[in-house]
Amino acid sequence: IRCGHKGQVGQVGSVPSVMDVLAAIEHSAFAEWVRTSQSLWAYPGVLFLHTVGLAIVAGISTMVNLRLLGFARTLPIAPIEKFFPIVWAGFWINAVSGAVLFAQDATTKATNPAFVLKMILIALAVAGMVSLRRVVASHPDANTPVSGWGRFLAAATLVLWFGAITAGRLMIYVG
Repeated sequence: IRCGHKGQVGQVGSVPSVMDVLAAIEHSAFAEWVRTSQSLWAYPGVLFLHTVGLAIVAGISTMVNLRLLGFARTLPIAPIEKFFPIVWAGFWINAVSGAVLFAQDATTKATNPAFVLKMILIALAVAGMVSLRRVVASHPDANTPVSGWGRFLAAATLVLWFGAITAGRLMIYVG
């Protein structure tokens, strides 16, 4: 029975390690196709979808965060809540395409410190977005000042998304 990483043979009944599982994902037919196919639907298409999702999430989140930080003060805050479903659609495009991009190089990405940092920053940014939606929903009009907590969340979420994007770009240079 093959349980070890890189073709090592483990004992019958032994539990595969995390690296064994990641290697199995990486060597699956689908991941191999994404990595090696010349089709535009393979790696280029998945990377394109990842970029589109990122543009939606980062773009709309930036707009919401800047408004909460005091830009465009004449615009009411409450209607901005209608943009959150679009942000979540972009997030899920990113999550699915990101899982495919991860699968095609799982063993390398999982051990890359920039990838780990990116995932932590995304988790924190998502938590910030959930909290920001509550802040946005609690503002009936443009004249209601944003609380200090709301401004902190807006600034923190901006920094977190910027950090996640930067960490994602640094993955090819680190690790």
